[in-house]
Amino acid sequence: MPITDAHVGRTYPPTAPYEVSAAKIVEFAAALSDDNPAYAGDAPTAPPTFVAVIGAAAWDALFADTELDLSLQRVVHADQSFVWHRPLRTGDVVTGVLSIDKVRCRGAMEIVGVTVRLRTLDGEPVADSSSTFIHTRAS
Repeated sequence: MPITDAHVGRTYPPTAPYEVSAAKIVEFAAALSDDNPAYAGDAPTAPPTFVAVIGAAAWDALFADTELDLSLQRVVHADQSFVWHRPLRTGDVVTGVLSIDKVRCRGAMEIVGVTVRLRTLDGEPVADSSSTFIHTRAS
């Protein structure tokens, strides 16, 4: 069955715990060509968009859900926004939980809104990453 608005509210299990390391923060900042000193040193703070690394891991559950019949090769990532509760720091261990927020179907096109909530293992909110995907059905 294709995804419908009946799937709004579906929530997936947390991602595997991800430990934020100084090396990964430095690599991410270098990929962005961002030389902010906060992203360097022994205990750097992650660039704000680093949360997308964990968020993308949470998307795997959405695309693996056979009931939704979504195909990654027919998806356009249309929008992304973030709400930060606090900076992501070296040594943080976080998981992401994805929920489907909105589904609109227009012919062969499905517009799917999701939010990944990143929390520490103790449940402390770190960030929420919301994305909109445009998915087209195979002809």
